[in-house]
Amino acid sequence: MKNVLIVDDEEKIREVIASYLNKEGYHTREAATGTEALEILRSEPVHLIILDLMLPDLPGEEVCQQIRRFSAVPILMLTAKSAEDERVQGLLMGADDYVVKPFSPREVVARVKAILRRTEQDLLAERLTFGELLIDTGQRKVFRHGQMVNLTPMEYKLLLILARHPHRAFSREELVEKLFGFDYEGDLRTIDQHVKNLRHKIEPIPSDPMYIQTVYGFGYRFVGDDSR
Repeated sequence: MKNVLIVDDEEKIREVIASYLNKEGYHTREAATGTEALEILRSEPVHLIILDLMLPDLPGEEVCQQIRRFSAVPILMLTAKSAEDERVQGLLMGADDYVVKPFSPREVVARVKAILRRTEQDLLAERLTFGELLIDTGQRKVFRHGQMVNLTPMEYKLLLILARHPHRAFSREELVEKLFGFDYEGDLRTIDQHVKNLRHKIEPIPSDPMYIQTVYGFGYRFVGDDSR
């Protein structure tokens, strides 16, 4: 049974989401503050977090950043902020998806299922080796020269999508759909920022990338000698 932590200061919202998730077979825990959520996450197994950005003690963005310092647990943001820049910023900080309030509880359940399904696919034991770069999907970790590279969940997903299909060119549209879902309405150039951040972490010379190459006017492709 998957454990879902619901973090929202509104008790009614927590109860409604928990009710729908319980009917689908999920076990739920609730927290009204960011501090309480961090305490639960450090003491209990949690498979996904539903995180409201408007919390009474800590901003949800800060909670997300603190979580990412010690855990890659998937995060679904609940936000009343409809501005595109604010939603994108949340994704860049490490959230996996977002739902804008007011929302349908069934939509939240659907997104939870989709995120966990993607996570389970990534957890299939697999080791991809490209020179000094190692991607261990069993551990959800990336190593370069034997040292672990600290990637956000979104950066990890992007790298895995590209590395599983060496030399294949992916359009920005295709990468956005795979990362954010088909209903994402933000700027396609968000992908460029993720690629830029990823290059700075895995490339020996980010300005002259050997792994993630630009396909001008189209998107990106991963290049490397696959020695699996």
